[in-house]
Amino acid sequence: MQQRWPDRIWIVRHGESAGNVARDAAQAAGHTHIDIAGRDVDVPLSALGERQAAAVGRWFAEMPASERPDVVLTSPYRRAESTARLIREAGGVADPLLDFVADERLREKEFGILDRLTREGITQLHPEQAELRQLLGKFYHRPPGGESWCDVILRLRSALDTVSLHYGGRRVLVVGHQVVVLCLRYLIEGLTEDEILAIDREGDVANCGVTEYAFDPRQGSSGKLVLQRYNVVAPLRQAGAPVTAEPDATGAAR
Repeated sequence: MQQRWPDRIWIVRHGESAGNVARDAAQAAGHTHIDIAGRDVDVPLSALGERQAAAVGRWFAEMPASERPDVVLTSPYRRAESTARLIREAGGVADPLLDFVADERLREKEFGILDRLTREGITQLHPEQAELRQLLGKFYHRPPGGESWCDVILRLRSALDTVSLHYGGRRVLVVGHQVVVLCLRYLIEGLTEDEILAIDREGDVANCGVTEYAFDPRQGSSGKLVLQRYNVVAPLRQAGAPVTAEPDATGAAR
């Protein structure tokens, strides 16, 4: 039987972005809005985020070429694509000429009318949504024009089907966002709502934190992906790059 899953999958959240910095400043000042010009898709990495991405790239580069990623899938958002590019430039992939596959299904969760609002902003400007989110929980709450976690999971389920169809036996690097990392864990491990939300409550996914799965043919009737590490920041610490774990600029209602 042909192997359905990659030999290994790494899921990496993008490096710190200018949006992360702006969000922290807005929250600290008690503002209702996060000060970002332009679209969220175009928010760049901060200087620190670039250092973090290069650090992860050097960590991958320490592996033999035969063990580094040979497929790179990335969110089309600028901060994710830049992280993938810097990983490649640091020698972190099997082939320095390796192209990326930008997949819109890996994009950030969409927040609709709550976009760019701080927690204070949501409470002041959309108290009915704050109340509804409290009632439904973040897994099922869908703000007008936005997505619930279930909506993100639906598109990621399709993305995983593509991975299993095209990349069996390969080594796949996925570069995305905080909610993407968590929702992929939900899908790959077959978690429940309570289980994934408990993991979420333990703390934010670090910028450039590494989550890794390895294929084990002994698991189940046809093998499965088994978690090797979650949200590991050792590559950053080894390179002297500060660890950050801020939600994205749009993430007050994450």
